[in-house]
Amino acid sequence: MNKRIIVLALVASFSFGFYLRKGDHRERNHQTTHMKLGAFSVSLSVKDIQASKKFYENLGFTAIGGDLKKNYLIMKNGNALVGLFQGMFKGNILTFNPGWDESGQVVDPFDDVRKIQQHLTREGIQLTSMADEATTGPASITLTDPDGNVILIDQHR
Repeated sequence: MNKRIIVLALVASFSFGFYLRKGDHRERNHQTTHMKLGAFSVSLSVKDIQASKKFYENLGFTAIGGDLKKNYLIMKNGNALVGLFQGMFKGNILTFNPGWDESGQVVDPFDDVRKIQQHLTREGIQLTSMADEATTGPASITLTDPDGNVILIDQHR
C-alpha cells in the first residue's frame, strides 16, 4: 500500500511539474516569438588577429567578412559566427544583427532595432546605449545581462 501511494505521489508531482513547465514554456515562446533579433554571433576581443584567424581556421571557420587591415574579421563555420576584433573593445560581446541571417543575407520581415529598444525599455530592461528613435536604417543598442555579459543589437540596414 505504501509503495502504491509513493508511486502515485511521484507520478502526480512529475505530471504537475511537467504541466507547469509546459505552460511556462508556451508563455516564454509567446513572448520571444514576437521579437526577431537576427543573426547571432560572438564578438571576441583578440590580442593578435592573425593568430586568432589561424586558430579559428583550424577549427573549420572561414572568413566571410571584415578587413584584416582594419583589425577585424567575421568567421563562419556552418551556422556558427565568430567576430574577431583587435583593439576595438574590451571583453567579449554577444551580438545580434536584426535584418540579417547567419550568412549576412537580408531577412524580411525583421524587427527594427528601435522596435526592439521600445520593447526592452517597456519590460524594464536598462540599456547602456540607445538608438535614436527619430532615425531609420542602421543603428545599435547595448545592454548588459544579469551576469555582466554585454549584448550588442547591431542593425546594418
